[in-house]
Amino acid sequence: MKNKLSRFAVPYVVWMALFVVAPIVIMVVYAFAGSDGGFTLDNFAQMGGYAAVFGRSFKLALIATAICLLMGYPVAYLLSREGESFRRTAMVLIMLPMWMNFLLRTYSWMTILENNGLLNQLLQKLGIIALYNHLTGSNLEYFTMIDTQGAVVLGMVYNYLPFMILPIYSVICKLDHSLLEAARDLGANTLTVFRKVILPLSLPGVLSGITMVFVPSVSTFAISRMLGGGTELLLGDLIERQFLGGAYNPQLGAAISLVMMVIVVVCMLVMNRFGEGEEQAVML
Repeated sequence: MKNKLSRFAVPYVVWMALFVVAPIVIMVVYAFAGSDGGFTLDNFAQMGGYAAVFGRSFKLALIATAICLLMGYPVAYLLSREGESFRRTAMVLIMLPMWMNFLLRTYSWMTILENNGLLNQLLQKLGIIALYNHLTGSNLEYFTMIDTQGAVVLGMVYNYLPFMILPIYSVICKLDHSLLEAARDLGANTLTVFRKVILPLSLPGVLSGITMVFVPSVSTFAISRMLGGGTELLLGDLIERQFLGGAYNPQLGAAISLVMMVIVVVCMLVMNRFGEGEEQAVML
């Protein structure tokens, strides 16, 4: 019986070998290969000149992840306390933007944030820009919102916020309500129940959400290119330039990709280890 079931795994193993393992092996080979095809570490040495890009990528990804957590946890917690009908409707509304193409969603923010976009036009009609000019003595025609780091972070938060809400919501909904009732019976108020019971038990969902937001944020290139105008270069943009841009250098691009993959894997292992420690602490 076991041998028969193992046959069904063959297509999956072949798929993984062709489209997961093989690309990683090719990337590793390119990362340690020179222009002449020989072994070299020069590709990694060249990355020192892009330290600012690494720092900017991780900084913006951390900011976006923190904002998603601060926004997503309260939403997930409040949804978990509502009725089933309201939950279903809210989940549809949260998931609805994800059914639209990623690039179309980002293009819509370009229309909103550009100098003559919808938001600046609204601020002009409300007199906000005129009031700002009066208070500061400036002569602005519009607020510069596009092609900034703030716009890039906004794009990350907008696109990845559902990935923070859903795992937290799923974990909180599955909590044993008898634990909450027991805490209240022992005299704990609402704040204490949340701090001592709900928050520790929901940490696996929090860590999952952090991982699901941070990983795509630190490696994004479409958002930074469209909302950052190419001025806020991130790791994804840098790697794309090495493979498709004028500075064609696939060996350097592979080296950067390998280092970024290792950093992301280490971060995931650390967060998973932290989550295991929290679960054991709660059980004790």
